[in-house]
Amino acid sequence: MLNAHNITVSFQGEDLFSGITFKLNAGDRIGLIGKNGAGKSTLLKIISKEQEYDAGTIAFDKEVTIGFLKQDIDFVKGRTILEEAYQAFTEIKEIEAKLEQINVELAERTDYESAYYHQLMVDLNEFTHRFELIGGYNYQGDTEKILQGLGFQREDFEKITDTFSGGWRMRIELAKLLLQKNDILLLDEPTNHLDIESIIWLETFLKNYSGAVVLVSHDKMFLDNVTNRTIEISLGQIYDYKKPYSQYLLLRNEIREKQQQAQKNQEKEIKHTEMLIEKFRAKANKASMAQSLIKKLDKVQRIEVDQEDNAVMNIRFNLSKDPGKIIVEATHVGKRYGDHQVLENVNLLIERNSKIAFVGQNGQGKSTLAKMIVGEIPFDGNLKLGHNVQIGYFAQNQSEHLDGEKTVLQIMEDAATDGNRARVRDMLGAFLFRGDDVDKKAKVLSGGERNRLALCKLLLAPFNVLVMDEPTNHLDIASKNVLKKALKQFQGTLIVVSHDRDFLQGLTTTVYGFKDKIIKEYLGDIDYFLEQHQLENLREAEKRTVVAKQKDTSNNNDYATSREAEKRIKKLQNKLSNIESKISKIEKEIIDLDAQLSENYDQTTSNPTFFETYQKKKQDLEDLMQDWETQQEAIDAINV
Repeated sequence: MLNAHNITVSFQGEDLFSGITFKLNAGDRIGLIGKNGAGKSTLLKIISKEQEYDAGTIAFDKEVTIGFLKQDIDFVKGRTILEEAYQAFTEIKEIEAKLEQINVELAERTDYESAYYHQLMVDLNEFTHRFELIGGYNYQGDTEKILQGLGFQREDFEKITDTFSGGWRMRIELAKLLLQKNDILLLDEPTNHLDIESIIWLETFLKNYSGAVVLVSHDKMFLDNVTNRTIEISLGQIYDYKKPYSQYLLLRNEIREKQQQAQKNQEKEIKHTEMLIEKFRAKANKASMAQSLIKKLDKVQRIEVDQEDNAVMNIRFNLSKDPGKIIVEATHVGKRYGDHQVLENVNLLIERNSKIAFVGQNGQGKSTLAKMIVGEIPFDGNLKLGHNVQIGYFAQNQSEHLDGEKTVLQIMEDAATDGNRARVRDMLGAFLFRGDDVDKKAKVLSGGERNRLALCKLLLAPFNVLVMDEPTNHLDIASKNVLKKALKQFQGTLIVVSHDRDFLQGLTTTVYGFKDKIIKEYLGDIDYFLEQHQLENLREAEKRTVVAKQKDTSNNNDYATSREAEKRIKKLQNKLSNIESKISKIEKEIIDLDAQLSENYDQTTSNPTFFETYQKKKQDLEDLMQDWETQQEAIDAINV
């Protein structure tokens, strides 16, 4: 599909990556990993042909199609969700419009023997065949299935996309890409705006994807469940292994250890050879031997150990002061946005040192409750904070509130107090903003760098309660691990909204599941929640099955004593089967007539009864289809 050779990209005279080479084949599901700013998104843009490269070559297979999910998207206003999703089917929609136009003309025209009418029939045949070949009869069902898999409800389909958040619009864009069935699918952090259920659905979809997938993700579990190959960009080079992420890390460590051992052994050999050279140089009769050893040493291929970028953040969340036993107490709390009730009659009590995760589908009220706790939005009911509670709040869009025209240092100094202003540079250094990095404007920072800056800014204010809404979005895996460790060591109360299963594992001891305006408490970690949640879904499925069986039993009982009803159904089914046979036969006859018209137009049109016969066949088919619907409705009415 793709062959990249010696690709080099430079910014301001420095190589982002240099001389990287790789191939992309059908069935590859590649996790593209690396630290923030390593060049992952840049490489995706190069593969998608959106960005040039400074050196090297990329060869694509003929007619290869590429779909690219970027972090920033533009939407045309005024379309419904379905209308926007249908934009994935450019050719299908074009042919659909042409077929509609042709059928209108055929219904209106009576010049059956004209060349124009003949061409309409030929076009109808060709477009119908192409329409069927590219999935024209299935695209609507496929669209609804994928939209529902990504979390949309059927009642959402006719809503205007303008009314949805950026996260939901990103899901629509993802749905369009999945529907297009491109040869190469490029996904830049696709899980950032998905809830846990949608991520699990996407995992299954991508595992069965026939083309090649290259995805940038910092969700370790998602990478492990989807990918079969890992490419890491580190210090301008790539490391490419046919293993999912966790297995790749183990393999990389083993290889690095072997390289280190081989390097040590080689250094010993080289040192011994150098000693012999010095020894033999002093003796005239050994000079030729010394020269031979020098030549041998020059030919030695020095073993190099793969470089490793070990630079990570250094975070510590300090407790400002001890709060009272009760942190948050809420009774009969609710929140409505216009006619949409998000939360209703919520009661909860959060005590000191609790470690809580808010999870559930998007739009169920997780971020809403977080905003209510920190006093950012109004609400119905009663919610009060406990004694001495000081909240540190990291909003989901925290990094977007940074002034793009200000430098990293200016943003921190503006938020600092007299007591911590002197420590600003040290704090920035701990978050990997060192040297000239502090003079960068916020607008040029990557998503991960902006998140790191927002986290660093958070530490400038005192707190004993941390409320964090999707803090891991855009953070690389190493940074996420450091953040998780710091949160586990935090002595205060933690409330975290997240869809990242790996991040939540072992971090919280209580999970609040949000669904249908209410909150349910699970006394366990995220693994316990997922286990129980799956069981609950199974129970719901069982309940639906029981109800369906009861309904069937009830319906059957209505006619169980009526042999007449059974006879009626059998008679109607026989009639239906007979009609279906006639439909099949007449459809074949129409196809044969179409072929005659296409292959021998002059001979066919010279037969005065041809078009009369042709139109009669079509009318007969239409009558049969109507008859079929009538019989089927009669059967359905008995079975209700």
